[in-house]
Amino acid sequence: MTYSVELISIERKEELAERFAGQILYEIKSEIYGCCIKLLTGISSVKDRWEESFYSASQGLRSHGRLYVLQDAYEVQNRVCYDPQSKTCFLFNVDYYGWIKSLALSVAGDILEDEHAIYSVHGACLDARGRGLCLLGGSGAGKTTHTYGLLRSPRMRVVSDDWFFARVYGEDILAFGSEKNFYIRADLSDIWKEYAGLVQKAIFDEKGRSVVDLRWVIGKGRILPLTTLENVIILKRDPEQKEEVRELKPEEALQILEENDYFNPHLLVQSNFKRRLRSRFFRELLLRSSVHEVNTRGRPEESQRLIRGLVGIE
Repeated sequence: MTYSVELISIERKEELAERFAGQILYEIKSEIYGCCIKLLTGISSVKDRWEESFYSASQGLRSHGRLYVLQDAYEVQNRVCYDPQSKTCFLFNVDYYGWIKSLALSVAGDILEDEHAIYSVHGACLDARGRGLCLLGGSGAGKTTHTYGLLRSPRMRVVSDDWFFARVYGEDILAFGSEKNFYIRADLSDIWKEYAGLVQKAIFDEKGRSVVDLRWVIGKGRILPLTTLENVIILKRDPEQKEEVRELKPEEALQILEENDYFNPHLLVQSNFKRRLRSRFFRELLLRSSVHEVNTRGRPEESQRLIRGLVGIE
């Protein structure tokens, strides 16, 4: 089941904020790539995971955006209301923290996209000895699996495993991380045994997910704040397609991304203006990168070998 998004007016935002003011026990300000995003909730488990996910911001700062995470018996499950004028998002009866985290990033992304020409990319971002690469793809394509598969190599470093921000900077595309920790699945060590110790230490929620400090496994020096993107790999899983790897022309790759909403189901505003901004950025990214599609229909080890070959990692 997914959530639904309703765009609301600033007047409706004021009504909701007043109505649920008594439910707010925690107000946490966090820094998401230069934006101060405030969490308002009465749910202690959400507050705890939020503080594990994001870097704290000074409580004296004025927030750029806000995220209300609420429980209400009169609201439907997984309802999201967003006021784009005040950058305020209300989440009703959302029990999956992964969506809460992604929507916080999306609020920051809405601010950065409009005012700073900085764009959200829903994908993993890694660095192979100074050469950045991103893994994109839909649910089930193997993005998380192959991110952590690549990180088994000491030559690989990571900026983000799920969401990063990027901008055109001269001739380059720079990619930036914003999260303090990483969000893993309980079955990670079933695929890659090297992460068994990390999984054993983690405390998983009812969805089998946990926020963890990846530094426990790979060390501090292999987590980077930014990289320069040079490779884009789009993952897909198609048992009917025999071709495992194919190089994509920029326009071909852009069509795939646009047809799949850039593989980002968490974008809050879908307007013609936003579509033009996103199309322009992703076209620049694809023009300045080597772009390939990898079909992950085989065993993880086989697909991992193909991906490592594309980025020059043993």
